[in-house]
Amino acid sequence: MSDTTLERAGAAPMRRGFPLSAYLICAGGIVWREALRFIHQRERFVSALVRPLLWLFIFAAGFRQVLGVSIIAPYQTYILYEVYIAPGLVGMILLFNGMQSSLSMVYDRETGTMKTLLVSPLPRWFLLVSKLFAGVAVGVVQVYVFFVIAWFWEVQPDWLGYLTALPAILLAGLMLGALGMLLSSLVQQLENFAGVMNFVIFPMYFASSALYPLWRIQESSPLLYTICQFNPFTHAVELIRFALYQRFNGDAFVIVLGCTVLFLAGAIIAYDPARGLISRKRQQ
Repeated sequence: MSDTTLERAGAAPMRRGFPLSAYLICAGGIVWREALRFIHQRERFVSALVRPLLWLFIFAAGFRQVLGVSIIAPYQTYILYEVYIAPGLVGMILLFNGMQSSLSMVYDRETGTMKTLLVSPLPRWFLLVSKLFAGVAVGVVQVYVFFVIAWFWEVQPDWLGYLTALPAILLAGLMLGALGMLLSSLVQQLENFAGVMNFVIFPMYFASSALYPLWRIQESSPLLYTICQFNPFTHAVELIRFALYQRFNGDAFVIVLGCTVLFLAGAIIAYDPARGLISRKRQQ
């Protein structure tokens, strides 16, 4: 029975979905566009590496003797401070990359480029997820370049650890990218997003286990320890830390996965023109 016959009978017309090739072409185009933007913006690549390398070369070297880390999971022996903060610096790269990728969404929305993407007949959630994966792919490249440089600075886990850490890095990147996407839906002007980034990035980074073990934080400030426990960035760092040494942190995995779903669902709803925050602000 044809669609016309169904309409005459009073039934709703059948909606034919798009073929898989259409989704692949769309996702490939979004990833390719993000890759080209990353290649052309070389200062973005340099700045993404300068921040963690400064912490590794200068901060860690200065505090090596003061902040040596005792035997804690997942480590099986005493470690240098550089080794301890390496997963936190990986999280820093992913955090800044997620925010910068979302900053580009605010810029595209101001210039009108975002409209070209969002008027696509493909589902909007698919477009946003493709954009998210494109940004995470760029972040993963930055992370492994950092690993190569850090290897010459005595941060040398087993070679298998670089492979087992990849799923954790991807999941942490998705969570932080989804958070940035959600924030970009709340900010309408480009200049305001920079302030929001600083308000989010630095508290998330410093109130976590990226720079010091949680047991030390608990000894010095129980309140800060509680804040660190509720900080999703803490669990993203711990997930990467354990995976880098071929260990699985189940609690961190559940929390990071749950936050990823929550942030992404919020971003998809916010970017929905019918019920999202963007459309409501425009109506006001």
